[in-house]
Amino acid sequence: MKLGNIKIFIFLFFITTFSASSIEEIETVPLINLEELSPTFEEDKDELEKTEEQNNNINNIENISDEKKSKKKEKIYINIKALDKITAKTSAMRLAIGEKKFFGPLEIKALKCQLSENNEAIDTVAYLQVKDLSSKDNNQVFLFNGWTFVSSPTLQSIDHPIYDLWITSCENI
Repeated sequence: MKLGNIKIFIFLFFITTFSASSIEEIETVPLINLEELSPTFEEDKDELEKTEEQNNNINNIENISDEKKSKKKEKIYINIKALDKITAKTSAMRLAIGEKKFFGPLEIKALKCQLSENNEAIDTVAYLQVKDLSSKDNNQVFLFNGWTFVSSPTLQSIDHPIYDLWITSCENI
């Protein structure tokens, strides 16, 4: 037998050995009925709505007691810069917490703004939800849903081909 034939024989031996063992491993894996699984996104959404309602109830109770103590308490506002990449024009927006505003086809909702304390520095962070209403089939999906930072707006950026948003500051926090 030639040296080339021995290499081919050894190669074929390893292939048949490993393929047989991989088939045995696949057969021993338990099967999961996918119809019995519930979608995790809807569960997370329901849990977030429940906790948001609970937080709103707690905040309402706290707000009533705070209003009695002092009526100077003002709303928290988020200042946002918006860029239209086609016209290269920027716009400044001021959103109150819970308020929705529109920039082109984008629906922007500000949910929270607070100071984030790090070991090295203090940063302002805001929780935003942005929907693109221009595509009718994508109405229920957020273009952006998360925290964004004043010091580094590209860390959690809003990815849109035409528009760009970033927060500049928060007021009354």
